[in-house]
Amino acid sequence: MSKALDGVRILDFTHVQSGPTCTQLLAWLGADVIKVERAGVGDATRGQLCDIPGVDSLYFTMLNHNKRSITLDTKNPKGKQVLDALIKQCDVLVENFAPGALDRMGITWQHIEQINPRMIVASVKGFGPGPYEHCKVYENVAQCAGGSASTTGFDDGPPMVTGAQIGDSGTGLHLALGIVAALYQRNSTGRGQKVLAPMQDAVLNLCRVKLRDQQRLERTGTMHEYPQYPDGKFGAAVPRAGNASGGGQPGSILKCKGWETDPNAYIYFITQAAVWPAVCKVIGEKGWIEDEAFATPAARLLHLKPIFSRIEQWTMTKTKFEAMEILNQYDIPCGPILSMKEIAEEPGLRQTGTIVEVEHPTRGKYLTVGNPIKMSDSPTEVMRSPLLGEHTDEVLTQLGYSSSEIAALRAERVI
Repeated sequence: MSKALDGVRILDFTHVQSGPTCTQLLAWLGADVIKVERAGVGDATRGQLCDIPGVDSLYFTMLNHNKRSITLDTKNPKGKQVLDALIKQCDVLVENFAPGALDRMGITWQHIEQINPRMIVASVKGFGPGPYEHCKVYENVAQCAGGSASTTGFDDGPPMVTGAQIGDSGTGLHLALGIVAALYQRNSTGRGQKVLAPMQDAVLNLCRVKLRDQQRLERTGTMHEYPQYPDGKFGAAVPRAGNASGGGQPGSILKCKGWETDPNAYIYFITQAAVWPAVCKVIGEKGWIEDEAFATPAARLLHLKPIFSRIEQWTMTKTKFEAMEILNQYDIPCGPILSMKEIAEEPGLRQTGTIVEVEHPTRGKYLTVGNPIKMSDSPTEVMRSPLLGEHTDEVLTQLGYSSSEIAALRAERVI
């Protein structure tokens, strides 16, 4: 069965997380991704956060599946010739260098367009055009600049970053969509184009509901679904809302049986209006169904703290999984707080390919995240990450280099 992106060749100049997230997703979807690395060094993450000495780290392996690796000295004139040959035969060049680095390497848009006018050049940058466009950005900086940190955490504490890598991986996902759209448009125009995904923009896109709330706050001075209502005060900016949903369906994280010793013995519970009578019956408060103080969603917003306190009395008598089983019988929206250990050991996630076990020649077996996008006619096979320069000879042969020419390039340390 063919893959969705069969025949698409990606020249991968990315490193660390944001760019490799993008190119790995494209590789999962069937693109031939050729990762260009420095000989003897490679992607910096090969040696970062290592748990086995002398072996590619999990940081690297889990972001570079299904790719081919070549080593190339792009500063060497002969290396630039190889690079130009790659540009001629590839469809997309993806990079996440510091601002201006690609131009300093001589790989300008004008140079690429002259060699291959169909080439798509896709870039991750920290900021888009403006006062900060030349700044270098990392994950947590992107979360702060994109509005996530200011709206995450509790109101009486400092801004918080989230464990989800919405700055790096989130931007990589946005860039992948831009590349696929540019490839589709090229079918009708015949031309390549530049695709830019600034990390600040990607984080803000994921935080758009908070921009919604900023405008509501400026117009009304209050937001009834936030925990600051009705007793607290609202300032000029959207406040941190703790574990409140911040949406039309009030929700909270509640303790479950065993919370004293298990830091993840919790459940997220949503008091959706449609199932309010069922919630009251489950927790033993049938009188709340007709009580004017609780009868409507608007009325309940005045009493969310005591409501969730009473629900928590019930959840504390059940494990999170027992509570889930009961609540799901009544279609009450809820979800367990799952630890990474629980996720890694969940059989259902193995069956769907969400969690995959991969065999690596030096690391052995390890777990990784599979393709989150499931397609009926394009199943994903997660293949191990490449060793440094593993496919150099193979790629150069495909470019038309003879074995003697490859040997000469290696002798001159071009590859």
